[in-house]
Amino acid sequence: MNNQQLKAPPLNAHLRFWLRVFVVQLFVQQQLLLRAEAQVANDDIKHRQVLRAEQPIKSSTTNCTVQWSAVDEKLTGKCIEYHNDQWFEFTPQVSGRYYVNVGGQQCRDTRGVQLVVLTGTPGQPDTYNILSCTSLGSQDDVFVTLDGLRAGQPYLLDVDGYLKDFCEFSLAVSRKPQGLPAVAAPLLSTVAASNNKLFTLRWSLSDTLAAVQQFRVLRREAGEFRASAQATLEVSRTTLGGSSTEYSWTDTLSTPGRYLYQVVAEASDNAAPVVVQQQWYAFSQLLPEAGYFSGIASQAAQRATKAQQSWERRSHRARMKRLAGLKRRQPKS
Repeated sequence: MNNQQLKAPPLNAHLRFWLRVFVVQLFVQQQLLLRAEAQVANDDIKHRQVLRAEQPIKSSTTNCTVQWSAVDEKLTGKCIEYHNDQWFEFTPQVSGRYYVNVGGQQCRDTRGVQLVVLTGTPGQPDTYNILSCTSLGSQDDVFVTLDGLRAGQPYLLDVDGYLKDFCEFSLAVSRKPQGLPAVAAPLLSTVAASNNKLFTLRWSLSDTLAAVQQFRVLRREAGEFRASAQATLEVSRTTLGGSSTEYSWTDTLSTPGRYLYQVVAEASDNAAPVVVQQQWYAFSQLLPEAGYFSGIASQAAQRATKAQQSWERRSHRARMKRLAGLKRRQPKS
C-alpha cells in the first residue's frame, strides 16, 4: 500500500465532518427563514386570538395580509388604510370601562400601529359597529379608552401597521391605562418655521381636572420614534388654597427641527392621564432675523420659507389623497 492510500481515509473523514456541519447550518438557516416569513395564525379572522384581561401578548404585523372579506373601509373612513392586519377578540367578565394598552412598538418606520375596536359577527362587515378607530402615528406606549363594555359581549380588535408600517408590539386589555392617551396630533402642515430657539407652552387647568397633581411635558421631533419627557410641573396652589389655573413652560432648542410638544395631566395611579395641550413648533436656523434682509434678498428668504411650508402641506395632502383613493383589493385566497 502506497503513502497516498494510507492518507485517503483520514482525508475523507475530514470532508464528511465538514459536510455534516454544512448541512446542519443550512437546515438551521432554512428554519429561521421559515419562521421569519410565517404569518401569525390570527391573520385570518376565523383564527382570531382570544385576549384575557390583564394578560399582555406580543405579536407582529410583518408578513400579515388583509382579509378583504372581513373588513369594510367605508366603516372606518380615512382613519385606516388596511395593509397587514390581524384579529383579536376580548370578552369582559365584568361590565365597565377598559383600556386597550399598546406598548413595546418596534417598527420599520415611525408610524406605529393602528387599532379598530368593533362589535358584530366576525367576517360579516354588514353587522359591524365601530366603537373606536385609532391611528397612532408614533411608537409611543399608548392606551385607547373603551367605556361601557358589557359583560359576556365579545369585542373584536383589528390591529394593522399604520400607513403600511411593519411593527412588533404588545397588546393588553386592562382596567388600568398604560402610557399616553391615544389622541390625534395637530396637523404638521399648519406650523410655520421660526428662527427663535426659545419656545413657550401655555395651558390651563380646567375644573374637570381638579384631582390633577402634576403636569408632564413631552417632546418628539417629527422624525423620532418616541416622545421623551422634558419637564414635570407640580400643580401650584393659590393663597386661598385652590389650584392655580394658568401654567407655562419654556424650552430652549439647540437643533433645528419640527417638534411636537404634549402636556399630560396626571392625577393618581388609578386615574387615566389626560393630554391638555399639544402643539407643533418648527425651529430653523436658516431663517433671517426680521429686517435683516431687504429688496431681492428679502424676497428670496420669504420664498424659502413658503417653500418649506408648501412642502409640509403637500406631504399631508399626498397622504390624505392616498388614503381617500385606495382601491378595494381582491380578497385573498
